[in-house]
Amino acid sequence: MRLGVLDIGSNTVHLLVVDAHRGARPMPAYSHKEELRLTQYLGQDNRLAPEGIERLRAFVDEAVRLAEDKGVEDLLAFATSAVRDSANGEQVLAEIDKRCGVHIAVLSGRDEARLTFLAVRRWFGWSSGRLLAFDIGGGSLEVAAGVDEEPDVAVSLPLGAGRLTRDWFTGDPPSAEEVRKLRKHVRTEIARTVGDVARYGEPDRAVATSKTFKQLARIAGAAPSNEGPYVSRALSREDMAEWAVRLTTMGSAERAELSGVSEGRAAQLAAGALVDDAAMDLFEVDRLEVCPWALREGVILRRLDMLPSRLDQSAGITE
Repeated sequence: MRLGVLDIGSNTVHLLVVDAHRGARPMPAYSHKEELRLTQYLGQDNRLAPEGIERLRAFVDEAVRLAEDKGVEDLLAFATSAVRDSANGEQVLAEIDKRCGVHIAVLSGRDEARLTFLAVRRWFGWSSGRLLAFDIGGGSLEVAAGVDEEPDVAVSLPLGAGRLTRDWFTGDPPSAEEVRKLRKHVRTEIARTVGDVARYGEPDRAVATSKTFKQLARIAGAAPSNEGPYVSRALSREDMAEWAVRLTTMGSAERAELSGVSEGRAAQLAAGALVDDAAMDLFEVDRLEVCPWALREGVILRRLDMLPSRLDQSAGITE
């Protein structure tokens, strides 16, 4: 089955086409994305500005045409934090549905954390024991932990790298006072969730997903993306503490020159580093392993779980 996933994130809008069936790993067949950075189009009234809406409409319209060209049988479309938290998000999506003919579901923060956790569990397997998973997006931070495919606890905090950069930093680089205030805010917000997660037990494995974590691991010495998804990549608490300080003293142009850092993400990497540093410290994580699968793969896997497997079909079993 050829599936399409249209992911409207706070930073990037992404169409991913995969070939897959239940019980098999999704095999990427086509990818088209744009760093739209919807959080930048949220005004003081927390409404998406007309320019951002039009750019989003244009991308969805293009994505629908591309999905048809690529032979997609089922297009799964969803939006996360930027649309979820905007005052006119539902209206915008309704207008896009009318114009482009695609229904876009708005994922709750908890569901975002749950589906990301599913992808992490499938990637690392049952032998990983209790997993603790972090995902820093443009608008939110997701934290989930558990021993099964459904996490024991899943929370979402408004600590996305793009959101924090927009709301807390005025300079490039930010002033020491702005960094201090943001660091305090981030640690206060994360600390409130530690007890809810820790009461289920210590994790056997701590994992990070998302572009922010991948870039932080890369500048700390992890293998580049062109070496493939099966290369082990990790980030230590010691390295993260050092880079959280260094990145806040750099301007965006200087950060963009670091290995693995894209120009479009450079501006928000310092805020992302403060979130990562706080999460590793407060949850007492010494090492984070980077998982190549995240929310999109979780959505795909959940959809495939609803289909009969080839084993079921060969045995004449129907659902």
